[in-house]
Amino acid sequence: MTHADLATPSVDTVAAGLRRDIRRENAFFLSLSLPALVLVGLCAMLPILWILRQSFLSLRGSYTLANWENLLSSDLTWRAIWSTVELSAGTLALCFILGLPLALALASAPQKLANRLLILLMLPLWTSILVRTYGWLVLLRRDGLVNQGLQGIGLTDEPLALVYNFTGTLIGMVHFMLPLFVLPTYAALRDIDHNTIRASASMGASLPRTLVSVVLPLAAGGIRSGATIVFIYTLGFFITPAILGGGQVNPIAIRIERTLSTFQNWGAASALGILLLLLVALTAAMLLCLRHLLSRKERRHA
Repeated sequence: MTHADLATPSVDTVAAGLRRDIRRENAFFLSLSLPALVLVGLCAMLPILWILRQSFLSLRGSYTLANWENLLSSDLTWRAIWSTVELSAGTLALCFILGLPLALALASAPQKLANRLLILLMLPLWTSILVRTYGWLVLLRRDGLVNQGLQGIGLTDEPLALVYNFTGTLIGMVHFMLPLFVLPTYAALRDIDHNTIRASASMGASLPRTLVSVVLPLAAGGIRSGATIVFIYTLGFFITPAILGGGQVNPIAIRIERTLSTFQNWGAASALGILLLLLVALTAAMLLCLRHLLSRKERRHA
């Protein structure tokens, strides 16, 4: 046996072998999931391509750009876009204001108590959105329980307009989306090492300073995930604005329904659908760019 046979492989050789094994493993699992990916891709893309084709068809079935010209030149379209973004941004802001303290409380609670509170938090997701929306309609209308309670304790002399407007719609949307913001935020907060918080306190940092400088940066990934879910999900909301908005709140989803039910114009409705899809894609791209910039900043500081 020669000296070369007894020589151990170099670090570079071992690293190259590990990378090769990882690539083979990834290729193997990709091959297993490829049929499902193709099926899901076709089921997702074919309807979108059909809607895209419909957006260029006139009522007579000929190809035209009139649907897009009318869409982009209409004030109703831009108002619908503004209403959609306003609702999503308002829902996100309230979910952040209400959800972050709730997630902090859950993360600070003992595990058994936190599990029970999480069940209560998840209860709205186990109820139909239609039932919940009509429940808010009963609570918020002029003779509803909320206005009766406010008048009963003397805070208001007459019923407040809490429904069939932007306020009522926002309340219903926040009620639906709050658990979806809290869950990833709570998971991120729960994974924080408590020794880090103790170290911050031992260095003389106050509770607010520890929260801002230590806790929130460490939980930033979960907060970003919750914010992304809330904002993108609410861009396509239909049932809550339709019931609680009372015709006064008209996001893009409402305009699509009215275009179909009133005018039976599939071309215009398809153009609105593609516009909503582009709005979602633009939002996702902006969030990815923001995440990339934040990651670069964190690596630079590290």
